[in-house]
Amino acid sequence: MADDKSKRDFRDRDRISGDEDYEVEYFANKVGITADQVKELIAKYGSDRETLEREAKALRGR
Repeated sequence: MADDKSKRDFRDRDRISGDEDYEVEYFANKVGITADQVKELIAKYGSDRETLEREAKALRGR
């Protein structure tokens, strides 16, 4: 089931849903990597936003 964007609160702001393309695309644009790279990072490290930002930064630095 897709997210209901009219029901927003604090519960999942520290996570990125790999199943929601708009979340993956937004995060990819924000950190400067591709959506496919974001999905690979989610598969490897989980959906924690802080961890993904750290790993995306390391990925860009290669």
